[in-house]
Amino acid sequence: MQEATAPSSTTPKFQTKKQKRNSELKKRLWRNKWLYVMLLPGVLYFIIFKYLPMYGLVISFQDYKPYQGIRGSEWVGMEHFKRLFAEPEFFNILKNTLILFGLNLFIYFPVPIILALMLNELRGHFFKRLFQTLVYLPHFMSWVIIVSITYVMVTMDGGIINELLVYFGFNKINFLLSPGWFRPMYILQVIWREAGWGTIIYLASIAAIDPGLYEAARMDGAGRLRQVWHITLPAIRGVIITLFILKIGHVLDLGFEHVYLLLNSMNREVAEIIDTYVYTAGLRQGQYSYSTAIGFFKSVIGLIMVMLVNRISKKMGEEGVY
Repeated sequence: MQEATAPSSTTPKFQTKKQKRNSELKKRLWRNKWLYVMLLPGVLYFIIFKYLPMYGLVISFQDYKPYQGIRGSEWVGMEHFKRLFAEPEFFNILKNTLILFGLNLFIYFPVPIILALMLNELRGHFFKRLFQTLVYLPHFMSWVIIVSITYVMVTMDGGIINELLVYFGFNKINFLLSPGWFRPMYILQVIWREAGWGTIIYLASIAAIDPGLYEAARMDGAGRLRQVWHITLPAIRGVIITLFILKIGHVLDLGFEHVYLLLNSMNREVAEIIDTYVYTAGLRQGQYSYSTAIGFFKSVIGLIMVMLVNRISKKMGEEGVY
């Protein structure tokens, strides 16, 4: 007589646990449904405008012809990347890009932190809000407006800066055409437009600090500067490091519009950067594969820098970005 096979006790148990997990997941999704609905536009934005266009990177390895399309264009491998490093002006353009990035990193990056600390020390509610509004406003103006205002101020034909120089006995300076003045103008415009807006994250981090820490410091006799140094800065250190790592990712990505508006034939030697070079080669000269190869190179360098700096920060005991 054949013995009856005992039913497996593990299968129903496994299915029960799986069903329980699925049920909990559905409940959690339903409970937070409006958060996911709010998240949906941002996710769609990144999918449509960031991830789907990555398919176009394949043309950096092709001799792309618009009328032949991606599938019909000839495959040339690494030829465009070899050409990039063989171009005589490439290393000068790379040098200009790195110098402007260095100005952003070492001059602009600390300014929002300092500004946030100063705003936090203002005790008058009205003046604090007024000053915040004034420093935020330039962010909402386009680079065209910022550069136009600068042009009106520094032009040799009636510009207020040159008129003041003449008034105090100095000669006029051609700020717009002088290669030596391009970089100072660039970084001052960046500070003017972005410093106020950059304080928002730091002010939010400062607002989350326990007020009891400041009260204890005052009872111990600590002044304003000591409170900033020993309480405020350590409390926002994680935010500073995270934003610093993200900033490093834009080492070769300074943006096109700002530099292009300041660029002219007289300062091109110091003002031409990778972004403006891509525009000239890609859109004006129709070298789509070559310009895509340059953009691909920029992205890879940015990714490597983020991963490298993030790893260094973790080895130093910080959290990092991921």
